[in-house]
Amino acid sequence: MFRRFSKAGQTVPGQTVSGQAVPAHICQLWPDGALLVGGAARDLLRGATPKDWDWAVPDPEQAAETLAAKLNAAVFALDTGRGYYRVSAEGEQHDFVPLPCDLNADLLRRDFTVNALAIHQDGTVSDPAGGLRDLKARRLRMLSEANLLADPLRLLRAARLSVTLNFRLEADTRGAVLRLAHSGLPLPAQERIRDELHVLLLHPQAARGVLLLDELGLLALYLPELLEGQGLSQGGFHHLDVYGHGVEALHQLLQRFPDASLALRWATLLHDVGKPRTRTLEAGRLHFYGHDRVGAALARQMLERLRGGQALVAEVAALIAAHMLPLPADERGARRFVHRRRALLPGLLALMLADREAARGPSSSEASRQHYKEGMDRVLAALEDQPAAPAPLLGGHEVMALLGLTPGRRLGELLRALAEARALGDVQTPEEARAWLLNRSEAQAEEAPAAAETSR
Repeated sequence: MFRRFSKAGQTVPGQTVSGQAVPAHICQLWPDGALLVGGAARDLLRGATPKDWDWAVPDPEQAAETLAAKLNAAVFALDTGRGYYRVSAEGEQHDFVPLPCDLNADLLRRDFTVNALAIHQDGTVSDPAGGLRDLKARRLRMLSEANLLADPLRLLRAARLSVTLNFRLEADTRGAVLRLAHSGLPLPAQERIRDELHVLLLHPQAARGVLLLDELGLLALYLPELLEGQGLSQGGFHHLDVYGHGVEALHQLLQRFPDASLALRWATLLHDVGKPRTRTLEAGRLHFYGHDRVGAALARQMLERLRGGQALVAEVAALIAAHMLPLPADERGARRFVHRRRALLPGLLALMLADREAARGPSSSEASRQHYKEGMDRVLAALEDQPAAPAPLLGGHEVMALLGLTPGRRLGELLRALAEARALGDVQTPEEARAWLLNRSEAQAEEAPAAAETSR
């Protein structure tokens, strides 16, 4: 019942499962006596090619070693006591577990009917809960509330699968998730929460996913800081509350930059998370002084709580801290902007544009939008002119020898100032760099006594 595809994309005689094609290499590598189960079976039956293949086999270790030999890959023992093994190769992951004694009972312990499916080697499908019917209806239905309760992460998975599969949450399932979310269940491990949220955020409909998390009461469990912005009006350029603006900014980002990185998606969603804690009212006007700095620190705490990883946390915090920078008014300012924020570009511009496009308040106008666009164009032109930081004109040892310095703070300041002078076009050769450093050093030497006299 599988239909195989050749490398050239031509079909060759074979079999199908419910009319869906199986990749040729999987047909050829199907382990003897194996069942394809869970999400892999679900995806195959809906016409998608899984990246993660879950196999139930008579001898997991032997099956894993056989497949690894065919793929020239390695076998990883996940749990030798229970007989769990993994093979990873060419962007695919194959997990092997023992065949269950009672297949239907095993399937009925899963989370949703569309995941309670198993494909046999002869192409038949075990479907004890009506998963094929729900698959056809594009409906996500729980097997039971008790099954959701058995693993609280399944609540989050309901939202994630609903969005990533574009399946409608069945009414009883939606009600059960909402009820359990408010029941005081213990939270799953933060790493598991992180993985589900990352899959959701990496989907093109990530903004809709955030809204669904809120509707199901899950945002309060996993990202409660976002909810502080609900009902908090902003005025000025904004027509949405702080929470709604963050979600709309994420939507605007993905409409314009569908390949946006995970860090950029997080930063866009959280860019104003500091506003509720910095809100002030002065002479009848709202202000959020320092919300970029507070938001960066808050986003760092949130992602560290989720075990987000140092690189991701640092990039998200840096993007949020910089999202309120004024755009340059001239070419020289654009070169300075690129030099100082090169590590964040062009992602920072994408965040700033999404932020701007998500705002449609009374202060927004076509003229202000055009002015903003011109500033962005200047930065993009400067970035295109010098896409990578050039090699230094002078090294640290040369500067120390030239000025009689030792390693320390002043040397670092001079090297940074020289790099910026080069970015601005003030110096272009090593000779000009030496002259610039000598002039700067002499000027600082002359200023020092005057500054000391003034401080007395």
